[in-house]
Amino acid sequence: MGKVLVLGRGASGKAAEAMFRAGGREVDVTDGCDLVVASPGIRVVSELQAGCEELKRRGWRLLAVTGSKGKSSVVKAVADGLCLAGVRAVACGNYGTPVCEVAMSEAPSGPAWAVVEVSSFMMETTSLGPDAFEAAALLNLQEDHLDRHGSVAAYHLLKRRLLSMTARPRDFSAVCADAARDEAGALFAGSYFDNDVLAANGLAAAWLMREAGLDDAAVRRAFALFEPLPHRFQLVAEIDGVRFVDDSKATSIAALVAGVTMAGGGVRLIAGGLLKGDDPSMALPVLTRRVKKVYLIGKGAEALAAVWRGTVDCEICGTLERAVAGAMCDAARGETVLLSPGAASFDQFQSFGERGDVFAGLVKVKKEGTDK
Repeated sequence: MGKVLVLGRGASGKAAEAMFRAGGREVDVTDGCDLVVASPGIRVVSELQAGCEELKRRGWRLLAVTGSKGKSSVVKAVADGLCLAGVRAVACGNYGTPVCEVAMSEAPSGPAWAVVEVSSFMMETTSLGPDAFEAAALLNLQEDHLDRHGSVAAYHLLKRRLLSMTARPRDFSAVCADAARDEAGALFAGSYFDNDVLAANGLAAAWLMREAGLDDAAVRRAFALFEPLPHRFQLVAEIDGVRFVDDSKATSIAALVAGVTMAGGGVRLIAGGLLKGDDPSMALPVLTRRVKKVYLIGKGAEALAAVWRGTVDCEICGTLERAVAGAMCDAARGETVLLSPGAASFDQFQSFGERGDVFAGLVKVKKEGTDK
């Protein structure tokens, strides 16, 4: 058996190292590479590929989910639904446990499913065969990670590659038909759910659960008991008919667009932070249709205002505290105060989670005052 070099000491790298060592391979690990130049004789694969190949060898069945918005929630819903039905299932990949770590667990004695979240980064070095996944869901495609992939076309192509890795070519789900067009514009064979992102992703989760053998009653129970992930379009409170929604995980303009779309009309949007280089103008159509006013925070506030002002009312608030206070003062019954920043949090917070927690805390103070 040959020697293995693992690049990166994060969770995925450590899991890959452990898996290969358990298999008797000699392993080196490094975390200091900015560029890797591999000669033609060296096989380069992702942790995803190495783990999926081992899972298949050990008798696991695989489902895959990719897309720009909602991957983690769909993966969690499917894995939780299978577990509720008494079927062994694990959420893994870009969300949940590293795939190689799952591959080291006890081999299944009965049906067992790995529900894998697949990112575009993973797909850069993944070349699995057409029998890798029993079924796969391509949720939606928006503009994201252009600093990594260089163009929208390159990013979308990486996402669509997943559709060539299903056991049966027709057994995949694409929520948006445009997400599943090949380079010539023709649709792949499959099931399409054209709808708003939130409803369509729910349909995709239901479809995957059915593909894994659950009946309608089990799927309904899964949704009834589903606990959403925090900071992903999470309803924090409703005060005097105004909804307050934490979508702090929306760290790109594409995710902001999806969040505003899910919120419907009458949105008081809190946005801004550390911008990633996305084009803010891509949000203009949805801002025009759905947003009453934008309350801007963080380092990106001026840049966003420069693009959006004139299309939608913008107020530069600076801090999240001032933005929440302003939105609360302005919001009317039936409207939504939505934290969907479209930017990273690191200019003002340790993480998107902290940003969402601060938002929820500010809303809680308001609700407690209202309830007295």
